[in-house]
Amino acid sequence: MIRIAVCDNEKDARDYLSRLVRKQYAECEITEYHSGQEYLAGDGRFDLVFLEMKLQIPGDGMELAAEIRRRDGEKQPLIVFVTAYEKYVYDAFDVGAFQYLLKPVNERRFAAVLKRAVEQIQSKVKRPKQSLIIQYAGVSKAINLDSIYYAESQGHKVILHREDGKLEYYAKIGALEKELNGQFFRIHKGYLVNFAFIDGYSKTAVTLTNGEKLLISRYKYTDFVKEYLAYVEQG
Repeated sequence: MIRIAVCDNEKDARDYLSRLVRKQYAECEITEYHSGQEYLAGDGRFDLVFLEMKLQIPGDGMELAAEIRRRDGEKQPLIVFVTAYEKYVYDAFDVGAFQYLLKPVNERRFAAVLKRAVEQIQSKVKRPKQSLIIQYAGVSKAINLDSIYYAESQGHKVILHREDGKLEYYAKIGALEKELNGQFFRIHKGYLVNFAFIDGYSKTAVTLTNGEKLLISRYKYTDFVKEYLAYVEQG
């Protein structure tokens, strides 16, 4: 059962989006919120959030999205912004938005976005955990790829920055890059980043879900964007 939140200060807009969700995907639980404060007062355990970008006071949609992303201990949902103001759509990706919809919401466009979102959510549930086998302290050690934010090259060693701390071992980041191709990308000679932990990016830096920012080489930017978008599309 996929849990979906619809957050919009206009009741008609909430009702309309909820109807579209149920029409396209019946196996879900929908909770509606009229403000960011009301959303934050809830349990927050959602798979997908449809969020009006320009919520009325109190609580702006972008501020709510940023707060959701800051809550590292909670499940991080896919966020789809809904807005009548096209000039704000590029801001959506600053908080790692999955997609955006312009009002009035086109039903066909909505169906396509919802389908991709559901596929990505389900793939995360079904995807078997993969591990990286390294030589550490004289033994072979299995490291869950989904625990690695990024790998950093430091001399003859690689430092794995993980959710539970750092792990340093002897290796070449070039060899690691080839081994982890698909889920990781070499954004800089010193950094190999996990697509799964990217919260946003610009032409100069990648922001991770833990708040860290890593420099991105200008020579890597175009290929990075192509591969990251392909990763997102595949779910």
